[in-house]
Amino acid sequence: MSEHKNQPEKEKGDQSNPELEQNKSEKPMSFIGMVVVTGFIGGLLWSAIAYLSYYFSFTKIEPNIIFEPWAVGDWKDRWIGIALSILAYGIISIGAALVYYGVLRKFKSIWVGAGYGIVLFLTVFLLLKPLFPSMKSLTAIDYHTLITTVCIYILYGVFIGYSISYEENELRHQEQKEKTGEVVP
Repeated sequence: MSEHKNQPEKEKGDQSNPELEQNKSEKPMSFIGMVVVTGFIGGLLWSAIAYLSYYFSFTKIEPNIIFEPWAVGDWKDRWIGIALSILAYGIISIGAALVYYGVLRKFKSIWVGAGYGIVLFLTVFLLLKPLFPSMKSLTAIDYHTLITTVCIYILYGVFIGYSISYEENELRHQEQKEKTGEVVP
């Protein structure tokens, strides 16, 4: 009978028992996983802002232009087309975030992210322009559309760049603390 009494006390007080809920810790997300999530959220957020900019006539470029080369029908202009285009930008943005991770993650400057946004803008409007025949060339776009679109790309680049560079810096800082023997919270 005394064994049964002692067992719950042992479970309560035993800090080394890994099966107890209080002794379990969450495993942190991998760095690549964080990059994928950052890219997806960045794509969703900034494409939604681009849609709002189109809706309030700050830009004349419809965000659902992404479906122009592949999709037929007027569903693209309805709510389902808008929702799917925002989702598609989120998925494509994962690739853009992985490119930033692979090439620029070690840079800590906010200007690197802004430059990355400008490079993405130029890539879409110069290199990928043939995919989107309804999109006007850079010289034919009105100033409101051009300024709004460039700003959205810059802010997107800063969002992706700063998020990834910040996490890279934190990871390096934590590894350095572990090497020197400091207590890491």
